Amino acid sequence: MIVRAAFAVGLMVAGSVVASAQDIAGIEDCTKAAGLDKRTGCLQSNVNFLQQLITKNALEARQRLNAATTEIVALKAEVASLKAEVTSLKGLVGGLQASLEQLLAAQKAASDKKPDKK
Repeated sequence: MIVRAAFAVGLMVAGSVVASAQDIAGIEDCTKAAGLDKRTGCLQSNVNFLQQLITKNALEARQRLNAATTEIVALKAEVASLKAEVTSLKGLVGGLQASLEQLLAAQKAASDKKPDKK
């Protein structure tokens, strides 16, 4: 257990070192800008980029959610129609079973009333 915990901590440390060196596409490194105005402009462009990315992702998520909602509504309607069909089929099977029982009872009664041999 301790070995696993130590391994997990080692992976987290190694992952944080790798993650800090990783570049994000579209984000500029503002630490290399010389003047305060350039750094402020760089940071503002990063903020604008991230805001656009957030808006784009939110729109895509909303579209996927709307598509899923539409599909759920269609599936619920299909389930309701299938339930109605199953109910009607159960009623039909029950009626056929009752008819079959009546026929079997009539057949048994007819076989019980065989004429006596003389």
